[in-house]
Amino acid sequence: MRMPKLTIAVALLLLATLASTMTYTGFLVVGVLADYLGTGRVMAGLLLGGFFARFPWIRKGKLRIVGLLPKPARRPLILGILALCLLHFLSRGDDVPALFTGFATAFLLTYPWLRRVIFDRMLSSVFKFLGRNPFKSTDGTVIDGEFREKKE
Repeated sequence: MRMPKLTIAVALLLLATLASTMTYTGFLVVGVLADYLGTGRVMAGLLLGGFFARFPWIRKGKLRIVGLLPKPARRPLILGILALCLLHFLSRGDDVPALFTGFATAFLLTYPWLRRVIFDRMLSSVFKFLGRNPFKSTDGTVIDGEFREKKE
């Protein structure tokens, strides 16, 4: 009975560590951008917040999310900013901030793969619990369907 509690405690500890690491990395990124732009941290943070902000928008009866950046451009731009900060810290010889930004960059690069692996693992355990076989195909571009012929 102790194992689920221990697993939950370890998972919460890992999530808290990840959240604090990403928060500190955001603090470092805002500082580097403020340094490059010649402004204060508050102004650089407001510029980043306004640039990456997403707002709900209702048009023709449908809810949409709009922002300055299109969806395909957000992740590469964030990776570019993190790479700029990583190079900045490495050029100055700051090892600890470079380690944090490197970890954040690696996490951002591996996040889609991690999400897919964890989601597939959770689905397989749910299907095993229900007594059904999980789906064999994990390719999102393939549509599976069953076709039956009508008997006339």
